Amino acid sequence: MEQNLNLWTFESEVYGEETAAFGAGDFLICGVDEAGRGPLAGPVYAAAVILPFGEEIPGLNDSKKLTERQRDRLYDVIRQRAIAYAVASADQGEIDRINILAAAMLAMRRAVEALPVKPAMAFVDGNRDPKLGIPTRTIVKGDAKSASIAAASILAKVERDRFMLEAARDYPQYEFQRHKGYPTALHYELLAKYGPCPLHRFSFRLEAKK
Repeated sequence: MEQNLNLWTFESEVYGEETAAFGAGDFLICGVDEAGRGPLAGPVYAAAVILPFGEEIPGLNDSKKLTERQRDRLYDVIRQRAIAYAVASADQGEIDRINILAAAMLAMRRAVEALPVKPAMAFVDGNRDPKLGIPTRTIVKGDAKSASIAAASILAKVERDRFMLEAARDYPQYEFQRHKGYPTALHYELLAKYGPCPLHRFSFRLEAKK
């Protein structure tokens, strides 16, 4: 693939890892990230995204630094402009059976395996290798340093949030639309009142600390 690397300059630091990798000749890189390790309820989600070489997506950033409206907008843009993407999950039963860290790694593997294009390399957020079967680089705080990881963080976060909005309709008493399953005071209050539902992670502490 012949590209003029000198033409690729971005203002955002989130493209730093891709700039270095593409300069070394690595083009089909997938970013991998997860969402939902901390909540008391619902699946953990992961996404894998291969972005096109040299194409900037304005506003792309770590999903945690974006508003819901910004994430929703970028979710559509990423899916339109990515070379390939996939989103996968591990449900609360799997989380309880194998633990949350292993379930997050499982969701990451499922996302990469579901990509319609096989990447040459993966950038993974964090410091743990999920054993994806391809060369992998772990990057601590990667969602702020890698555009591919940032894109994956947005897809995973939006997909999980939308799942929890659906769950709010099925289990209205827990008001999942307000806390998305995270351990907020409201969530603990409703758990104390109604007890857990099938979406809750029984291996987690479901009672508020005294």
